[in-house]
Amino acid sequence: MRRLVLLGAAILVILVFPSNVSGTPGNFILQGDEMYDNWGLCRSRAWGEDGFFQIADDTFRPAIAFESLGELKDVAWEVGQRLARQYPDRNQLAEKIFAYGRDHVRYTSDLDQFGMEEFARNADETAWEIESLGFSRGDCEDYAVLLAVMYRAAGFRSAVVLAPGHAATLVHLPDYPRANVYWNFEDTGGWIWAEGTGRTNPLGWTPPEFMDSDLVAYEITEEENIFGIGRSGMIMSSGGGGPPIGFSSFFSVIFFLWLISAFGRR
Repeated sequence: MRRLVLLGAAILVILVFPSNVSGTPGNFILQGDEMYDNWGLCRSRAWGEDGFFQIADDTFRPAIAFESLGELKDVAWEVGQRLARQYPDRNQLAEKIFAYGRDHVRYTSDLDQFGMEEFARNADETAWEIESLGFSRGDCEDYAVLLAVMYRAAGFRSAVVLAPGHAATLVHLPDYPRANVYWNFEDTGGWIWAEGTGRTNPLGWTPPEFMDSDLVAYEITEEENIFGIGRSGMIMSSGGGGPPIGFSSFFSVIFFLWLISAFGRR
């Protein structure tokens, strides 16, 4: 029965996404209980060398973001650049990009949408649906990847940030006046949280449960390969927080919670 559900989800995805969009795979491949795209990235698993977030013992890398960058730039990149042309003020532009993802993606668990406990989408798949249908559906990693790519396209530094069982976006905007927490990352202050999973969330709002936490993030750049070496780093609230935890223990928690709670996250 599970294999039939997975196969049905694959057929649904193939029907929804056109193969002539360069950032969108033309087909998905079911191998056992896992779904792979035609770049060889596992969409139904976050961990491992071929997982969509490449979560390992002491690092992660949001590999799925690189399906929409470099030579694969497409819809999400174009939307980010379009908004950059429309809104020259940097703070206003950052808010418009955030609103595009928050307001046009309806939070939906992968189980409800695809009949799978986990199924990550790249930024172009989500943006293509928004541009074509007026809305898309997704969960936390789908918001995070879409916003990170769009911010990069608009000329911002952006990153995907992981908390246990959750993903969000960071954007470097030190002059933004309305954030409740500013984060230090890559030896630079002024990073703010973009939490798109709630329809009333403002840009810069860090959920209270993460304010005093030491988290881990990966800056999105135009890397040439979808597969690569993880180089994530810890982030810390500029307001302080508890003592940093070790990478190994942090990723043990990350791995465990993504494994047992891969759906229904906000």
